[in-house]
Amino acid sequence: MTLPALARRKLRGTRDLVLDTWDSITGRRAPLVPPRRLRFVGDGDFGAIGREFVGHLQTLARLTPDARVLDVGCGIGRLAIPLLDVLSARGRYDGFDIVPRAIRWCRSAIAPRHPGFTFTLADLGNGAYRRRAPRSAATYRFPYPDASFDVVVAMSLFTHLLPDEARNYVREIGRVLTPGGHCLTTWFVRNAQSEALLEAGRSAIAFTAAHGECLVTDPAVPEAAIAYPQATIMAMHEGAGLDAVTLHPGAWCGRSRFTSGQDIVVASRPAADPSGVPRAVAGSQIARDNGTTVDVAR
Repeated sequence: MTLPALARRKLRGTRDLVLDTWDSITGRRAPLVPPRRLRFVGDGDFGAIGREFVGHLQTLARLTPDARVLDVGCGIGRLAIPLLDVLSARGRYDGFDIVPRAIRWCRSAIAPRHPGFTFTLADLGNGAYRRRAPRSAATYRFPYPDASFDVVVAMSLFTHLLPDEARNYVREIGRVLTPGGHCLTTWFVRNAQSEALLEAGRSAIAFTAAHGECLVTDPAVPEAAIAYPQATIMAMHEGAGLDAVTLHPGAWCGRSRFTSGQDIVVASRPAADPSGVPRAVAGSQIARDNGTTVDVAR
């Protein structure tokens, strides 16, 4: 991390500590709103983004009240909090993250409110969020049995994973999904449209350096933000046995019409037919701005 970035982080931390102290004195912070000093999950309205993605899970990933949900990189509960009002007593939520303070807060503030909510610490390193942990996400096995979840979600996670890590996580998502289950993940996707907008200077994020076939904002800390070629993302999903891959474009690169801030990728694990044999892979698609889909160009 560069010195200016370090200085900005320290200043932001001091500001957040002052504001958190004032909130505690005045009682302004609601019990299910994390302190500002814990909000490492990016800019934007914390509550609104969580509610937005619950909607995406319902419309794109077939989330139901009784679903078993895995939140990969759950952070400080941005998605878990609104799911408290969505999942029934039969529903289940599991979240894991690499940041200890985030898991501690989720366990104390969120888990007691629903018997089916569990938060797990993954003792892994990441150049942007936890530099000193020795283990790598590239070899991590999710701590859940095969076919455990109906819905798997990863918000703003693959935008911070290196290629070997991303490939392993997509593979693990495929492993823990039930047949017929869906996953929803977010990425910065390099394709013809986003590349043209980057060239035109329309992007809100300055991807200025190459990292293999990817683009990054900071060569010294590539995990700070990383953009993947669309074909690579599709190949990862197909290699994990996932099909019906659809891409819903995001606003990050300067699009005027979009689904969310980052690009959303939705896929499913093939359901078995009555004979128990998995159905054939259906192929990959890309969502147009109007919601229809067409075959993805390789």
